[in-house]
Amino acid sequence: MKCPFCGSDNNRVIDSRPADDDNSIRRRRLCDDCGKRFTTYEKIETIPLIVIKKDNTREQFDRAKIESGVLRACHKRPVSAAQIAGIVDEVETQVFNREDKEVPSAEIGELVMEKLKDVDAVAYVRFASVYREFKDVNTFMNELKRMLDKEEAAKKSKA
Repeated sequence: MKCPFCGSDNNRVIDSRPADDDNSIRRRRLCDDCGKRFTTYEKIETIPLIVIKKDNTREQFDRAKIESGVLRACHKRPVSAAQIAGIVDEVETQVFNREDKEVPSAEIGELVMEKLKDVDAVAYVRFASVYREFKDVNTFMNELKRMLDKEEAAKKSKA
């Protein structure tokens, strides 16, 4: 492991602990050359998951794409970085826990929308507008109505 500050590979682990719900290990390292500390994470390497896109092309699953989409949807919203990381972690875990090693992008998008709906309604609508490719105001309004109807039904069932 090279030091991100000086590039030396002369460093040692000073602390290790589980991270991300025991799915990875967080290691604090100390560079023996420059004396600076840095953190690394170890994750289990899994069999690559293939995503089937709308045009039937296939590409390897990329967590960063989900993260960037969620970040864009939550831009200037009261959603913490921890919540965003939690959404991405949950989606990634659900996708990798499936039996299939090929997953349609539509299913991943639906998982993301389901998680966003519980966190922030505006972020959910933003993500849905891009993901579902709303063509006009009517399709946008239909999605909002469907969301509001579900909220009202949930309130009535609690009462």
